[in-house]
Amino acid sequence: MFRKIDGLPYERERIATPDNDFLDIDWLRTGSDKLVVLTHGLEGDSRRQYMAGMARIFFKNGWDVLAWNNRSCSGEMNRARRMYHHGDIEDLGLVVEYGIKKGYDAVVLAGFSMGGNQTLKYLGVKGADVPAQITGGIAFSAPTDLEAGAAILDRPDNVIYKKRFLHYLSKKIKIKEEQYPGTFDLNLLPKVKSWRDFDEWFSAPLNGFENAAHFYKEASAKNFMFNAKVPVLLVQAMNDPILPEECYPTAYSKTHPYISLEITNYGGHVGFLQSGSPHAWSEVRALDFAGECAG
Repeated sequence: MFRKIDGLPYERERIATPDNDFLDIDWLRTGSDKLVVLTHGLEGDSRRQYMAGMARIFFKNGWDVLAWNNRSCSGEMNRARRMYHHGDIEDLGLVVEYGIKKGYDAVVLAGFSMGGNQTLKYLGVKGADVPAQITGGIAFSAPTDLEAGAAILDRPDNVIYKKRFLHYLSKKIKIKEEQYPGTFDLNLLPKVKSWRDFDEWFSAPLNGFENAAHFYKEASAKNFMFNAKVPVLLVQAMNDPILPEECYPTAYSKTHPYISLEITNYGGHVGFLQSGSPHAWSEVRALDFAGECAG
């Protein structure tokens, strides 16, 4: 929350979506033939410290960087009658294809928290049909089981996360209702007691799901990720306060030919800071893994 990374020379570009909406993406260019695509977490953006720190280390080591913003997260509300969600891989796919068309030989995807779930789901859904330029994927602190993740957010010791997320998301729900009157019953907002309530009444209907259960099933990376056909690194911290044990796929990863699970003792949720270094441990680890994947 207190780490600051300033001075990145991001170049912003806006690209159109097929449904007459837009995505704002931020570039760091070195003229490299290697690209890393960074995807942020829930209510994050391209300038959050974990995104900026990862962008900086790749940029300084000769990679081009594409840090993109999910709809409604770039500082301007999106136009369509939708926003974004944990299982939204269509926009990620659009961004990836856009980056590939720039002529890169090797593309590595890296996501954080929600962005990690999106990255893992995308690689799993694509499977053997993943673009040939994609050489690997990386996810940190990914809530791969959304139903279990929603339940753990309701614990009293996670009230800071729950209140923070609900505060910002509720503001956006009100704006979306102004754009499209009748989309929601805003009288339900004060009645939200659990995270599942919010997903049942707002997240699911806004994004075309029948209910919260349908949303959790279709959005959770654990239901898709094991079909990945490129090297994938998933890093989860033992002391992550908002990841339940269902998000640590130890049994699958032991025998999976492509997915490697690393569990650290410390790191919290997308933290992984290390004393005396300008770079988080996660940033150094990601750079090493991406280098191995890119060859």
